[in-house]
Amino acid sequence: MSSEAMVIEGVREDGSKLRPSDWIERISSMLAEFGPDHRLHYSPWVHPCVIQGQKCLVIERDLRDKDPVAYQYIMSFAEQNGLRIQPDRRTRDESVEQDRRVD
Repeated sequence: MSSEAMVIEGVREDGSKLRPSDWIERISSMLAEFGPDHRLHYSPWVHPCVIQGQKCLVIERDLRDKDPVAYQYIMSFAEQNGLRIQPDRRTRDESVEQDRRVD
């Protein structure tokens, strides 16, 4: 996985929240797969995440090469809905309290 990822916040540029509120889970589950444990596992390229108390969608840059159609769909969805998109500036050593991946 590339260290360069994009974070799509669950908030629009104008500060309003996108409805339905479960859009992050819906998009994440499009690329998820059932594992040998019969549980749904998110893709390493697209997954929900809570950053500073805000639910977000993390898109790894590798998705652009691995599945360009999915990458374009997600980015277009975010742009059409006016969602905030920014580079992932988290460090991998942050505590679980401040940043946790939702699995």
